[in-house]
Amino acid sequence: MEFNTIKINSTFTSPFESSPRADDDNSPFRKPLSLWPGMYHSPVTAALWETRTKIFERLLDPPKDAPPQSELLTKTPAQSRTTILYNFSTDYILREQYRDPWNEVRIGKLLEDLDALAGTISVKHCSDEDSMTRPLLLVTASVDKMVLKKTISVDGDLKMGGSVVWVGRSSIEVQLEVTQLSIDSTVITETVALSANFIFVARDSKTGKAAPVNRLSPQTETEKSLYKEADARNVMRKLKKGEKKGIENGEQNRLDSFLAEGRIFCDMPALANRDAILLRDTRLENSLMCQPQQRNIHGRIFGGFLMHRAFELAFSTAYTFAGLMPYFLEVDHVDFLRPVDVGDFLRFKSCVLYTEFEHAEKPLINVEVVAHVTRPELRSSEVSNTFYFTFTVRPEAKANDDKFRIRKVVPATEEEARRILERMDAESLLVK
Repeated sequence: MEFNTIKINSTFTSPFESSPRADDDNSPFRKPLSLWPGMYHSPVTAALWETRTKIFERLLDPPKDAPPQSELLTKTPAQSRTTILYNFSTDYILREQYRDPWNEVRIGKLLEDLDALAGTISVKHCSDEDSMTRPLLLVTASVDKMVLKKTISVDGDLKMGGSVVWVGRSSIEVQLEVTQLSIDSTVITETVALSANFIFVARDSKTGKAAPVNRLSPQTETEKSLYKEADARNVMRKLKKGEKKGIENGEQNRLDSFLAEGRIFCDMPALANRDAILLRDTRLENSLMCQPQQRNIHGRIFGGFLMHRAFELAFSTAYTFAGLMPYFLEVDHVDFLRPVDVGDFLRFKSCVLYTEFEHAEKPLINVEVVAHVTRPELRSSEVSNTFYFTFTVRPEAKANDDKFRIRKVVPATEEEARRILERMDAESLLVK
């Protein structure tokens, strides 16, 4: 087994159960409560955070005036590479914890694990192993396109692995792959089922300002190629931001053309296209209080938990819109705009942003989910996260419904039209 491979077992108990009891204040080995994440999370997330706390434990009581890292290190991608093994074929309880109604892996739980693994990899890269310096605070900034290439069954073992593939001054890109393992005539084959890219930014844990991260030195031809590809994506992200400003500054004719059909719905509903629907009529919403059980080891709400909840709402939105069971294809993009804390009142609002019919046998449903941190006592509501998911419908469900159709979604307001056009343009840039 690889040195950086973590074997996962099912568990219904705390991953820290071998630690002394929390009420044993006299134990010199007691793990401080500040290093305990919430107990809500999956076995994989728990194991990853236990691994990560071993890095942080040396920093349990740093001097109050501990300086930042004085000299940046140069690390290779191999030094951060970490692999997770899911023994679904032999561990029935673990399999049940991840199984969905179609005997496939629950995508929401997988999103949690992907975020936890990416965070652990970034911590490994940024660690300087000096107990006299203060550690960096690593924050998930965004998730680039995450593509499901094939269905992921829980009947076969699964492997999730990745490493740092690119660094900027204070940002890091981690690339992950989920691989399905299968045995055919005693030969083990591995098929990549999902790929994802996470972007982290480093902050000084004392000042909160951007902090430099260790350099990256690709060694193999594959690592060098991945670095170049990631560097190109970084340029593309900056270009997409520029394109967004361009949309905000003009193109009124384009907006008016896009709004024309929506105005018919609003002004002459009896004459509106029966194969179309207003964006506002596709909305769903839910809300929750953020609990301590959902926090990460930094005390903030775990980003993977937010992705999980957003995915579940997006799935429900696609289901009620299409009238048939949806099939997940992609996480198009995720922005983490501000942290979410324990005790925050969080509201998730979803809608079908637009639909695509380029392939009649595989229509696409693009769902937007926006998370708001709402503070009723202050009469304020701020966007904390935006998520974009793409679904189609399950082929077996479509085959059993001869009258199945997907409606076109049209905006009723200029603000809705802008959101749709911005997302479409961002996707077209990504394809290029």
